Amino acid sequence: MKSEGGLAPLVTETVARLQMALERIRPAMQMDGGDIQLLEWNAEDGIVRVALTGACSGCSQSTTTMSMGVERVLKQLVPEVRAVVSENA
Repeated sequence: MKSEGGLAPLVTETVARLQMALERIRPAMQMDGGDIQLLEWNAEDGIVRVALTGACSGCSQSTTTMSMGVERVLKQLVPEVRAVVSENA
């Protein structure tokens, strides 16, 4: 995870909250044969990078999953999040 000098404790706390938020999302994704992994939190610009894995990586609905599900939940539970960017693994 990206951290900058004095931001390290704040970044660590935010990463922990992001992980907890992803744990709320993960069961639904796993029921469909996929999963999600946190790749990076950039505290400066509020962008979260995640990887969609398994069935989610090639799913035609992954864009909807990201915008209507993952991004919405992360923004709600971690207000510092401005955007979520996904990569297929």
